[in-house]
Amino acid sequence: MSRSIAGAVLLVCSVVPAAAQVQPDRAKRPNVVLIVTDDVGYGDFGPYGVTDIRTPNVDRLAREGVKLTDFYAAPVCTPTRAMLMTGRYQQRVGLEVALPSAGPRDRGLLPTGRSLPQLLKKNGYATGLVGKWHLGWKPEFGPNEHGFDYFFGFKSGAIDFYTHEAASGLDDLFENTTPVTVDGYMTDLITARAVRFIEQHASEPFFLDVAYNAAHWPFQPPDRHSEARAVAFEGPLDTPTRTRKDYAAMLERADAGVGQILQALAKLGLERNTLVIFTNDNGGEWLSRNTPLSNRKGTLWEGGIRVPAIFRWPGRLPAGRTSGRPGIFMDITASILAATNTPVPPEARLEGMNLIPILSGQAAPVERTLFWRTQTQKAVRRGDWKLLVQGNAAYLFNLRADIGEHNDLARDRVDLIRTLWPLIDAWEADVDAERTALTR
Repeated sequence: MSRSIAGAVLLVCSVVPAAAQVQPDRAKRPNVVLIVTDDVGYGDFGPYGVTDIRTPNVDRLAREGVKLTDFYAAPVCTPTRAMLMTGRYQQRVGLEVALPSAGPRDRGLLPTGRSLPQLLKKNGYATGLVGKWHLGWKPEFGPNEHGFDYFFGFKSGAIDFYTHEAASGLDDLFENTTPVTVDGYMTDLITARAVRFIEQHASEPFFLDVAYNAAHWPFQPPDRHSEARAVAFEGPLDTPTRTRKDYAAMLERADAGVGQILQALAKLGLERNTLVIFTNDNGGEWLSRNTPLSNRKGTLWEGGIRVPAIFRWPGRLPAGRTSGRPGIFMDITASILAATNTPVPPEARLEGMNLIPILSGQAAPVERTLFWRTQTQKAVRRGDWKLLVQGNAAYLFNLRADIGEHNDLARDRVDLIRTLWPLIDAWEADVDAERTALTR
């Protein structure tokens, strides 16, 4: 690996300097509500073109905020959540695949004192997570150890929406570190606890992570408790009789929950002082609509990693604007820390970028270089160009002209392949070296 290539990788992974970050009034620090849905397709919300699912509350967020068209996650759940908590590539902490809901449970995200909620807590924020964690089952990996004052939800990747059992067959519902039994449809329970957290902390700055498991399998629509399962489920195809209509009902209930959260903010007079970020954790599953993207969850095609994202902050971000600038999940981390004027220690080494100045029009867009990897694929996007590598096969796409990745330009632009492929190699060497150092 040449010094010039290594330097290029370090440059593109650098963070926006602190001086360029938003510096809000200390006397009126903004609240932050992050809402993340699960396994929903890029094209499954009104602002992204869906016609057979009603999402009026997500539609409202887009009307009142900035819709991002080129926002990215990891291809599956755990890596995306690790990226959010650390503000860095998930490969650095060795969480590159989804943690299993059944089987060995000895892996997870170790606390460092520098996670997103931990830094916010040190800055005087009340911190809460309601919903899905999926970063480790053992108590030492849990949300409270990472700085969440309050946790209500589940630790595995998927649970029965009615019985709250994990795929292992074990009960998986917690309030902080205590197992609890609470009747109700999981989406509704998440919404209710989110609203309650907002009400309880309305007089102080707070960060609330609302991690819905809708519309992740098992595909169990609301208001059909008789279909709750008492046995372990195996995966997305464990219920092959499920339909797109069932999936739509699940997603519409989550959208209704978004509406209740927004209503709570308005009722308490917190709307203008709250940054609301809405997004999804990875590409959609088999009942999802990823149109106009190709492929789906678990792959590095756009349908596996490009996700909806909307930022709403009245008075600070314009309403009704669309941004085509690329972003990635760890940018949420950097943006929240900047918006809340939270001190970030140098050892945190954030790799995300504060998007607020760009989305507000106060800073010029910059070219990004972003990387992904699975067990069988790796990819890089620089500007509008994306190189996807599978084995020895290379595919090259201009995403601005070809969002669906239908026109492979590898044969015509060998020069770009020769430029981009070494960047992947250098990035892999960098993240793997750190992962090895952390796990010795």
